Amino acid sequence: MNAKIITIVGGGSTYTPGVVKAILSKKDTFPVKEIRAYDIDEERQNDVAIIVNEVVKAICPECKFFTTTDPKTAFENTNFVFAQIRVGKYAMREQDEKIALKHGAVGQETCGCGGLAYGLRTIYPMVEILDMVEKYAAPNHWILNYSNPAAIVALALKKLRPNARIINICDMPVAIMNSMADILHCDPHDIKPDYFGLNHFGWFTNIWVNGESRFAELKQHAMQHGYLCDVPDEQHWEPSWVHTYGNVKPMMERFPDYLPNTYLQYYLLSQDIVDDSNPDYTRANEVMDGREKTLFDAIKRYKETGAYDDGMFVVGAHGTFIVDLAESLCRENGGRYLLIVKNEGAIADLPDDAMVEIPCYVSPRGIEKISIGHIPTFYKGMIEQQYACEKCLVEGAMENSYNKVLQAFTLNKTIKSSTQAKAILDEMIIANKAYWPELK
Repeated sequence: MNAKIITIVGGGSTYTPGVVKAILSKKDTFPVKEIRAYDIDEERQNDVAIIVNEVVKAICPECKFFTTTDPKTAFENTNFVFAQIRVGKYAMREQDEKIALKHGAVGQETCGCGGLAYGLRTIYPMVEILDMVEKYAAPNHWILNYSNPAAIVALALKKLRPNARIINICDMPVAIMNSMADILHCDPHDIKPDYFGLNHFGWFTNIWVNGESRFAELKQHAMQHGYLCDVPDEQHWEPSWVHTYGNVKPMMERFPDYLPNTYLQYYLLSQDIVDDSNPDYTRANEVMDGREKTLFDAIKRYKETGAYDDGMFVVGAHGTFIVDLAESLCRENGGRYLLIVKNEGAIADLPDDAMVEIPCYVSPRGIEKISIGHIPTFYKGMIEQQYACEKCLVEGAMENSYNKVLQAFTLNKTIKSSTQAKAILDEMIIANKAYWPELK
């Protein structure tokens, strides 16, 4: 395999050191000659690069690493683009969460009205990235996109740039499967899931470990403990994640057919989530006081003392999943992954143009979707409502339509009424004035 060039978009992310470590940890099977970090926030990116440089020196000093704010420098002849942008940073995430909670609705990054707000901020910046990559990158490049909210972004990009060489992904199912592996005392790589849904809105319908179904065992555990186990997921150590993994228990008690994605708590337990939330201290605050503070405090110490602490970040599912996928796109036997792809009949009961999250085989030949067939009425109805919400939002962004966006907010299962939807939307328009398309 020829050594690759990888560009990380959102180079100032706290995830970047972990992604780079994951890349270089596979240098024997997935050689990389150059890693570029691209971000519009030069100061933040340069700070994060201090840690990334230490990672490169420790693992693969022959790999070239540099940062840039220039698109041509970032994307020229690159083979892979790993996109992880956060438009508006955590300050806007905090606004999203607190505005929603102020009005008695779920305040969350990618689900409910917070996810809709984040989607309106992210669609067109992602279009700009796709256009720059298309202009400068190697002809057979791939964009592997983590940028949230992935369901809305994937749907919008498929409409606006249908021929882009992009694969939209999410690490949450992988993180859940890591917990399943801890519960089952097996290697996560030995797990093969059956799964269907939209991103952050799906269900595991079977779990195979080395060809044997362990689904009944997992369901029994989830009925009693959710996805909590004796070995905590090191990426999700904060109290809110412990609560989230525990919330699988009531979802399973009520709807025991399939194992839910943890994000379904915001739709199936929305009132419980609101009641348990602190409107003055949300998940955004927890991240800023946790992962963000840990990394940037370490950067400050490094600047002052030159001391480098490898424990300031973790690789986790975020880093390993995207690198495994990139390697599979270069390896003849490839691999099997949950990806966000155009439905086109894979789930028989859903529209062909829906962007669904299902198992796929990946190889240098591209993506081969696994057919799901028909799904039960309850799950079909849930997905159709969420898809209609996301489609209205994308159309609202494309048409600059206030009415379409209001329809999206009203359709969302976390919103109680159009009165609540309008109050939240109108306040979010003011908060997002610098980021959203103008709605008329």
